[in-house]
Amino acid sequence: MDLLDAHLVPAVDGVAYGLLLFVVAAGLSLAFGTAGVLNLSHGMLYAIGAYTGAELSDGTWGGLALGLAAGTAAAALAGAGLSAATVPLARRGHLAQALLTFGIALVGGDLLIQFFGADELPVRVPGALDSSVHLLGHRYPAYRLCFIAMAVVLAAFGTWVLTRTRVGAAVRASADDPQMLAATGHNPRAVHTGVLAAAGALAGAAGVLGAPIIGPGPGTSENVLMLSLVVVVLGGLRSLWATFAAAVAVGEVQTLGVSVLPDLAPYLLFAAMAAVLVFRSRFTEPEAHEERGPSADPVSRLRRLLAARWENRPRAAAAPAPAAPARLGAWLHSAGWRQAVPLLVLLAVLFALPGMLDSYSISLAGSALALGLLAVSVTVLTGYAGLPTLGQTAPFAVGAYATANLADAGWTVGPVQIVLSALAAAVFSAVTGPAVIRARGTTVLMITLAVGELTSAVINQVKSLTGGADGLVGFPATRALWGGEGMTEERELYVYAAVVAVVAVALTLLVLRSPAGKLLTGTRGAEARMRASGHPVGRYLLVAHICAGALAGVGGSLMVTVQQYLSPADVGFEIAAFALLAVVIGGTTSVIGALLGAGLIVFTRDWVAGSWPGHGPLLLGALFIAAVYLLPRGLAGLRLFTGRPAPAASTVSPAGKVSP
Repeated sequence: MDLLDAHLVPAVDGVAYGLLLFVVAAGLSLAFGTAGVLNLSHGMLYAIGAYTGAELSDGTWGGLALGLAAGTAAAALAGAGLSAATVPLARRGHLAQALLTFGIALVGGDLLIQFFGADELPVRVPGALDSSVHLLGHRYPAYRLCFIAMAVVLAAFGTWVLTRTRVGAAVRASADDPQMLAATGHNPRAVHTGVLAAAGALAGAAGVLGAPIIGPGPGTSENVLMLSLVVVVLGGLRSLWATFAAAVAVGEVQTLGVSVLPDLAPYLLFAAMAAVLVFRSRFTEPEAHEERGPSADPVSRLRRLLAARWENRPRAAAAPAPAAPARLGAWLHSAGWRQAVPLLVLLAVLFALPGMLDSYSISLAGSALALGLLAVSVTVLTGYAGLPTLGQTAPFAVGAYATANLADAGWTVGPVQIVLSALAAAVFSAVTGPAVIRARGTTVLMITLAVGELTSAVINQVKSLTGGADGLVGFPATRALWGGEGMTEERELYVYAAVVAVVAVALTLLVLRSPAGKLLTGTRGAEARMRASGHPVGRYLLVAHICAGALAGVGGSLMVTVQQYLSPADVGFEIAAFALLAVVIGGTTSVIGALLGAGLIVFTRDWVAGSWPGHGPLLLGALFIAAVYLLPRGLAGLRLFTGRPAPAASTVSPAGKVSP
């Protein structure tokens, strides 16, 4: 009884917190499970309601009612706007939706801060609720008990609407069979808009009512979004009551778990999320990425054409394998100067930059090369292996912290740092790979997101190795070679980064164009046929995951060398989204395009934003939106690297498949 008495208030707080997450997650589940929209701006819809409610709150019932009506309506309108924004992307799948809505979240978050200010707003509730009541011998805020009652009523009402009304039947039909719904005289587009508007209304109402619990301020929307994603994954998309139970469990972990198990609480949520996703994927067959006909996939047509030419070419009996220079020359001859010249121009520009830019711009270029290697590793997984990832910053972080700790221990030779950091990241990817390669589509996004967030939790907890939230700084500078001096000048750091990046990208291109790369591409394009032919598809994907992790580790090592400091923000979720955006900008199967995309992101985030202080998220959000709409096939689709149009960018379809 003493233990129960000591933790009673945190337990009730957990119920209130969990029910707040339930209201938000119910909208997210409705948008994803019914409308098929992976909405990463759902936290922004919550923030719209929270800011509106806080602005209109005056301590009266009328102010609370006005704030609730205005916040709910504003978020509902924003949800309807999201419906219009995502309709053009319906055939491009969840990956494009995720990037678009993340960009909208960046733009919306910046506009909210500009309008309401960067400080957390105070929220005034009616006097009757701004008091405490006695609860089993403890005083407890009356408002939170009232909120618990309202959330339970909302869960019951929502379940009744979805299961017992004609509106609910239309909503369920729009998810299961939109063609049949259209045949009955209903407009699926109108239902889609209504569902997203209702999802926005739920998030806005949660923001208004939850503002006294989770006040509006910077970072609120991201925190709410992440926790809501955990709730949706744990509860599934089929039952509001399952979502209800998952939300209460998450709330208890966030409050009671912190007081009972403070050391484990940061890991429990995303560990549970990853475990549930992996468990589900173990009992379902991986969805094969089948070709959809000769006219639908230009990549498949090109592959078949090249295979036919390869089969029909004259062969010399028992001819010895050509040496590496001969193979490189043959590749240049077969690829043509249309492909070779841009690569040579890019190399010339890379090594000419130190004489063209100032010191600050050169340091940004070095950071872009580090982010570019991360983006190339995402290209390997997303474009070639068909595993879209939001967690590649995890091996990136392993490589970065390995280099920082090696330098602090006196291991300052660059090649040694690169090799050991790549090895550490590869081992990390080998450990996490089995949890990733079994899943497909959106499930991969969620598993890798969980892996990335768990890595962030470890970074914040293991302060002896990572410095925690303060990061690491003051470690010795890297030496380019044995016997040299530590590099401190921006130009020499950039040249070192450029050499490492060129070598890493060249090795990546050679592997991707080798028979091993063709097997990986075949796995993405026709997985069922590969399995039927006896190919160990799982082994191919695991090797690709490990190699991509090693490449990300090299990028993390470069970032530490160039920056000479390391913080958790350098390896967080935002960087993972940037890397995925760089891949979309360049074209999901273009290695060089990924490098250019990373350069464009760094240029926008640091150089352009420097001339308009305080609006970096707005500019980056605009870049996200423009890239998704204007570059459906990436820069490679603009005939930038070849004389023919590039293959369509791979995206995650609503069915969870990778499609052109």
